[in-house]
Amino acid sequence: MRKQKVSSAVIRRLPRYYRHLNDLFQAGTVRISSNALGSSMGLTASQIRQDLSCFGEFGQQGYGYNVEKLRGEISDILGMNRSHTAVILGAGNLGRALIENFHFEKNGFQLTAAFDVHPDIVGSTIGGVTIRHTDTLEAYLAEHPTSVGVLTVPGRVANGLAERLVAAGVKGIWNFTNIELSLADGDNVIIEDVHFADSLLALSYMISDADDARE
Repeated sequence: MRKQKVSSAVIRRLPRYYRHLNDLFQAGTVRISSNALGSSMGLTASQIRQDLSCFGEFGQQGYGYNVEKLRGEISDILGMNRSHTAVILGAGNLGRALIENFHFEKNGFQLTAAFDVHPDIVGSTIGGVTIRHTDTLEAYLAEHPTSVGVLTVPGRVANGLAERLVAAGVKGIWNFTNIELSLADGDNVIIEDVHFADSLLALSYMISDADDARE
């Protein structure tokens, strides 16, 4: 049970904790101290204890954390055991790459369908996922309630498709379109924007800043 409202910064660190603990578990590590965990992640032990305290009490004094148990606890916190479902809107280059290469199931999601309007794509199967026509979106969602819609469509049609997803009861949108969505019923959906350029430009700044410091 959460003790307090959890900050966005803590939420953003949770997947990193899970990924790191999973690596430790796969490597056969049974337990780890907060100091060792922090050192391997570039965080302080205090930060780790503070983050985890938002969700309960973990670890034992003098023992540290049981890696498998803590991994499971964080998996539960992230909702990875809730059988989330997802559909992709846009089966072009980016959509196809996600279908073929992104492991939805390892992150607690089942990718059930993808949608497009291009006649050369509709009706085909990519990575075991059937590509349906976007005109059938509402009918499909009515029969298959879906947690998340993944937007990999051109920006000019993104907002309209997002509105359709929300109206059909989709709870979250993973938005790769590089536009900020503006939805009439936006309070009823969680939007996670992915801007590749933002990450690259942040890297550009840090490289430039490091170069300036050396001059």
